[in-house]
Amino acid sequence: MTTMMMNQMETTVHYDNGYEDEYMMQEDEWDRDMLLDPAWEQQQRKTFTAWCNSHLRKAGTQIENIEEDFRNGLKLMLLLEVISGERLPKPDRGKMRFHKIANVNKALEFITSKGVKLVSIGAEEIVDGNVKMTLGMIWTIILRFAIQDISVEGGTLMQKSKTQKCDDPLGNLNLAFDIAEKHLDIPKMLDAEDIINTPKPDERAIMTYVSCFYHAFAGAEQAETAANRICKVLGVNQENEKMMEEYERLASELLEWIRRTTPWLENRTPEKTKSEMQRKLEDFRDYRRMHKPPKVQEKCQLEINFNTLQTKLRISNRPAFMPSEGKMVSDIASAWQGLEQAEKGFEEWLLTEIRRLERVDHLAEKFRQKATNHENWASGKELILSQKDYETATLTEIRALLRKHEAFESDLAAHQDRVEQIAAIAQELNELDYYDVASVNQRCQSICDLWDKLGTLTQKRREALERTEKLLETIDQLFLEFSKRSAPFNNWMDGAMEDLQDMFIVHTTEEVQSLIAAHEQFKATLPEADAERQAILGIHNEVQKISQSYGIKSSFINPYSTIATEELLNKWEKVKQLVPQRDGALQEEMARQHAHERLRRQFAAQANLIGPWIQARMEEIGRCSLEIGGTLEDQMTQLKQIEHVIIAYKPNIDKLEGDHQLIQESLVFDNKHTNYTMEHIRVGWELLLTTIARTINEIETQILTRDAKGISQQQMNEFRSSFNHFDRKKNGAMETDDFRACLISMGYDLGEAEFARIMMLVDPNATGIVSFQSFIDFMTRETADTDTAEQVVASFRILAADKPYILVDELRRELPPEQAEYCIMRMPPYAGPGAPPGALDYTAFSTALYGESDL
Repeated sequence: MTTMMMNQMETTVHYDNGYEDEYMMQEDEWDRDMLLDPAWEQQQRKTFTAWCNSHLRKAGTQIENIEEDFRNGLKLMLLLEVISGERLPKPDRGKMRFHKIANVNKALEFITSKGVKLVSIGAEEIVDGNVKMTLGMIWTIILRFAIQDISVEGGTLMQKSKTQKCDDPLGNLNLAFDIAEKHLDIPKMLDAEDIINTPKPDERAIMTYVSCFYHAFAGAEQAETAANRICKVLGVNQENEKMMEEYERLASELLEWIRRTTPWLENRTPEKTKSEMQRKLEDFRDYRRMHKPPKVQEKCQLEINFNTLQTKLRISNRPAFMPSEGKMVSDIASAWQGLEQAEKGFEEWLLTEIRRLERVDHLAEKFRQKATNHENWASGKELILSQKDYETATLTEIRALLRKHEAFESDLAAHQDRVEQIAAIAQELNELDYYDVASVNQRCQSICDLWDKLGTLTQKRREALERTEKLLETIDQLFLEFSKRSAPFNNWMDGAMEDLQDMFIVHTTEEVQSLIAAHEQFKATLPEADAERQAILGIHNEVQKISQSYGIKSSFINPYSTIATEELLNKWEKVKQLVPQRDGALQEEMARQHAHERLRRQFAAQANLIGPWIQARMEEIGRCSLEIGGTLEDQMTQLKQIEHVIIAYKPNIDKLEGDHQLIQESLVFDNKHTNYTMEHIRVGWELLLTTIARTINEIETQILTRDAKGISQQQMNEFRSSFNHFDRKKNGAMETDDFRACLISMGYDLGEAEFARIMMLVDPNATGIVSFQSFIDFMTRETADTDTAEQVVASFRILAADKPYILVDELRRELPPEQAEYCIMRMPPYAGPGAPPGALDYTAFSTALYGESDL
């Protein structure tokens, strides 16, 4: 198009005093001629109509007949508002002639206010549809608003218009006009035949057409520059928004996991049985091995992403990212601390509950055995004590009944200890919160009630027998002696059988050895017990001998005792069987305790190596982060090597976890061979992983800051050297007084107000410490070269052709599709005056990008 029109017409347009005189001279000629050349008039009509419509279409309207459509002044005023971007006085909507003249006069006064002297153009002539005056007025508007600011070398557009000769002028012009209309949005104002077939084409039509090309080409270059700047800014903003959205998503997922998990760890409601509590322990192990470690990594990565995002925002001069309420890094750390607090002691509680339930089960079984034995013994005793057989008994029978009752009293006294044991076990089950304690209490109460009743009945029967004792003098001393000696011996055998079958719970070889010693002492009493057994049997044999000697025909049932010799023999054989069984059980327990001791030593050997190794790696990371001799890349390489060593060490932790699980499954709860517990190792390992990840992120952030701010390695080393020198506690942060001393040493003249301003920059949260990253940001802040909101606003203004708003079509024409749609979705509607429907406010949008508005 340049070769067809612009280069063929070498022009220069100046709007100075000479130009104004030339313009006025043409107006005079127009007045003198009064009539236009018909060809020129036709060309001007066509050109001026197309030019006016190219602007009126922005307001959603157009004209068909140039002298008719401007007669009421409404579209004339609208045209001036569109091309000037200013608001004209409110038009009169009446249809009377004086209303139309008033509107045209408002338009002419506006033109005059722009420094243009109108000659011989009156509102009445425009209202009357005077073609010459209407065209002259439009030409004046074109001169003022389309040609005034155009200047190129070679002369004025009104002085020179040389068209170079071409082989095919008609075809070239048609091609140029078509391309201009399709690609430059310049309407076809003339036909090629109007120029070629007219000896002298109308100069004003040609100049109007050519001015449109100038503005199209002049605006294209500005639009391209503006579009490039906007694309750059929007690209950075889009990338930051993606990181913000990713942070929000990860933070929400992690907080939701913590919210679900914490109540589970806080729940200390015990289960009823040992197996149920062991399943709960298995669930906790799965949580520590499989569920929590990935969340530790997610939490660390979330902090790294947050730090990286904030660094990018500072580098691109954007406001700091503020996550949604409740999703700050501090909120996540607080929630995590709550999780750790809930987790603390949970495993110990589970193990304590398992031990308690194991003790409870043991006591419950012991209670059932003793209660059953006592109930078997007490069964029928109430009926026996309630009998009145002494009323019809002979003297011998009375004597026998009395002796039998004395034996029963001995037996009753012997069972007193068993009843007390039953009551004591029931009390302990109550204290241990046994789940079925109600039935235990009921059964214990029944035993105690019956025991009290038996005591009362026993006393009453003795009193009755003693009343008749004076009538009963003969008694068989041998049966009585048998009864007195057999009852305690029988009770001793019952107790021995209970003790030999009693369950035991031990945790060390010393406890097993104590049980073995007690068992050996019991076995040492067996010869004495056997002598007593033979003596009791000797009494029975003596009775048999006397009975045979004196021909006694009565039954050999001892009237004073319910214990038969067969029962004594059977119980004695049972005791002899249980002794070696007890020996075997104790030896098996001793072997099991030795196995437990091997597990303790195996765990301790590994833990005593892993604990110091973790501490050594922590110290190595600390030394590396404080080095200033090499480059940041050297530090990064060294940290990556340390990270590789740490990752490679993970199998040792896993093996220790396996050994720890074996210990727990064996219910081993103490280990005197090491001061390290599995919890110590876990906490140290998690702290090591978090420390190496955070240290690497700090070095990455320093590299990002160094590259973005243009800091040399030497400067970075100097910054590090100064920071380390004034970091008195060597903890990677300067306190307020240290930072003040550092600034003074670097030549800063600090007053209290100036120092307070600097502290607001490096420590906005008023924590009282200055990190190395904040120190670097401060040292490089004033050398930054970044985009500003004002630059972006100026770029949008170019795309909008100096309008205070921009249209959707303009954004899509000037920007790539993705950036154009991004702006359309986020740019608010323009609320100023004179904007067409769909106008967008690019100023509010640009300031919002840099955090300068509430958009």
